[in-house]
Amino acid sequence: MSVDTETPLPPVRPAYGRQTWKEISFLLTNLLTTLVGFVYTVVAVAIGVGLAVTVIGLPLLALGLAGARGIGRSERSRARALLGVRVEEPSPLPRSHGFFNWLWTALKDPVGWRTMLYGFIRLPWGIVTFTVTLVSLIVLWPLLPFVARGLSTADRAMVRGLLSPSDELERRIAELESDRGVVVDTAAADLRRIERDLHDGAQARLVALAMGLGLAKEKLLEDPEAAAAMVDEAHGEVKLALQELRDLARGIHPAVLTDRGLDAALSSIAARCTVPVKVTVDLAERPAEAIEGIAYFTVSELLQNVSKHARARSASVDVWRREDRLLLQVQDDGRGGARLDGGTGMSGLAERLGAVDGLFVLDSPEGGPTTVTAELPWRSRPAVA
Repeated sequence: MSVDTETPLPPVRPAYGRQTWKEISFLLTNLLTTLVGFVYTVVAVAIGVGLAVTVIGLPLLALGLAGARGIGRSERSRARALLGVRVEEPSPLPRSHGFFNWLWTALKDPVGWRTMLYGFIRLPWGIVTFTVTLVSLIVLWPLLPFVARGLSTADRAMVRGLLSPSDELERRIAELESDRGVVVDTAAADLRRIERDLHDGAQARLVALAMGLGLAKEKLLEDPEAAAAMVDEAHGEVKLALQELRDLARGIHPAVLTDRGLDAALSSIAARCTVPVKVTVDLAERPAEAIEGIAYFTVSELLQNVSKHARARSASVDVWRREDRLLLQVQDDGRGGARLDGGTGMSGLAERLGAVDGLFVLDSPEGGPTTVTAELPWRSRPAVA
């Protein structure tokens, strides 16, 4: 009889894994938590409804609903720690101005009511799960893992059904609150950039121009030739200052985009790129100004990356509409290897597009080519009266 020494033996596994013990702990603590939730719900509703004919009944009920949110938060934490259930926290109650606005907002809070419903119906279930788990632990311990898994699955369904955010709209509100921070940070960064460009560029040049003209004025009678030379130099400075102001204005919102749309504006960007760029814009109509501006600056930054980092020989830009989405695709035949965390501004673009319900997909294997696809929500321009 030979023993196959090359085939490793299966690892030793405990009969009761870590997750099984967590589920057992959750089921055994159900009795205490459901008892607390049931008593709280019955007392809060009984006092609030019973005293509704008085001036303190409804405010007490509103406070009870607000407190129920705390119980729901505790239950979500317990389920997350012991059952591995990841449930998003509901959005907080909106701020209300005035007592009656707060009272009405609290009384119609769906999160508070569903948490109270959770506490009310859970007492019989808590008694059953505690009893069955305890008996199985003492008498039917070989079957306990299966019993615990079945009972905890029902608990997971209750937590997801009654303690999750109210609906998709509420989850979307939470996402938009996060995206709003990105938009605010981006706007602040753009304002700082504009202020820096004005201070270090056109403003400094105009200050030097004013000083030069002042000196030329003083020398006008004493040394007309020197004054004429200084005026001629100042004229050159004026041209440079005007060019810097035009470049700054183009960075805020280019005139060609306002006057002629994406096709002409993107062609203008492509002409300034260091590699040949083919631009194809297939749009039957122009999108809303905000969407058009985001599309323009997205392509502009991507082509700047092509010029600075890609080492490409050619690139292409395609813009088209598919149903209610505006799609942009920028390709180059460069070295590839671009990443969202690579310091080329890709992550910032992804965040900006995400803030307006857009998408940003980067495909850039080592050796190239690089393809960036961006989607924006389509919004049509308002009709001109």
